[in-house]
Amino acid sequence: MKRRSFLKSAGLLTGGAMISNVDVIANNQQPVIKVGIIGCGDRGKGMAHVIQELKDKFSITAICDTLDFRLDETRKILKADTFRAYKDYRKLLDDKNVDAVVVAVPLNMHYPIAADSLQAGKHLYLEKTMTFDIPQALKLVEISKRLPKQVVQIGHQYRYSPLYYKVKEIIGKGLLGKVNQIDCRWDRNGNWRRPVPDSSLERRINWRMYKEYSGGLVAELLSHQIDFINWTFDTHPATFQATGGIDIFKDGRETHDNAQVMLRYPEEGIIGNFGATCGNAYDGYLFKIKGTKGTISLLTDRGVFSPEKNASPQNEVVDGVTGASKIAWNKEGGISILPEPTKDGTWYALMDFYKAVKTGKLPDSNVYTGAKTAICVHLANQALYNQEMTYWKEAYSDIVS
Repeated sequence: MKRRSFLKSAGLLTGGAMISNVDVIANNQQPVIKVGIIGCGDRGKGMAHVIQELKDKFSITAICDTLDFRLDETRKILKADTFRAYKDYRKLLDDKNVDAVVVAVPLNMHYPIAADSLQAGKHLYLEKTMTFDIPQALKLVEISKRLPKQVVQIGHQYRYSPLYYKVKEIIGKGLLGKVNQIDCRWDRNGNWRRPVPDSSLERRINWRMYKEYSGGLVAELLSHQIDFINWTFDTHPATFQATGGIDIFKDGRETHDNAQVMLRYPEEGIIGNFGATCGNAYDGYLFKIKGTKGTISLLTDRGVFSPEKNASPQNEVVDGVTGASKIAWNKEGGISILPEPTKDGTWYALMDFYKAVKTGKLPDSNVYTGAKTAICVHLANQALYNQEMTYWKEAYSDIVS
């Protein structure tokens, strides 16, 4: 397959990167959406940074956190006095100067704050994973159905990139052939521990390490890739197997620092391998989708298509990628899916949230897709911690479809 032929058939020879459903609404004169941020940890402050870049669409009118030093850190980011600060999220939800909330709190608090936000009449951007467990996921879907005027978007932001929309399109056109294997990693080399100014705050600050609050590596990292596969193939796994342990950092944590999950999608004939470790950062973020005609290798902001040798005419050479830096997964080179790296996925996700609030449309990462992924995370963690095979129940499909 010649490079230009693939690009043309994949619809990549265009005047610019496609944004698909994430349409940038230019030169609009509509009032901005007034946002309250609940949870001012790393993710909440990161969201605040991006929201400020989109000042023609959003304004931050309230912030909330139970820790004073996090409120102080967020004040420094906002550099303005046009917002109110709260320590009780319920008081923020009572604020009539808030149209929508961004919820970036420990996972165990996702459901109660999300449910209260919807019942308070606020639009909701809820960080991933949507809920702590399966019953909460199913209940949040039912609440959302009863309150259809409130937008619910789930923060699986990486798949909002134009790159990931293009990959979904490529797969839908059959250009990978019969997809049969998914290989994913999200690795780092570090203990993932935040500094604690007071020992009494250990569990509140390092909540990701404790089962009472967290879904561990599967919820915090691998859920993004699991969500993308569910969405792209409009599917869910049927069986879940996993292994792992606290193998690297013997520091009192409860969630595993080394995990491998294998998911089986029998209707599609796909095996999904999802792994994460805190003890080696060589691969970092790795996402490979393998089919009979080729492989797509992805980072969060760029990707390469590498055709199978038996899918190309004999003796034909596939061009390498000029200046592909670390994207050299295939020794013989590959074909860049988009000409330039994309923006941070949060930017595109917030653009879709804006459009959803203004038009009433269902976001692409919504309460239904979010529930499907939350169920998968819960079942994967059950398999991981209980060392047992777990199974998707058709009753889940009746609610999240």
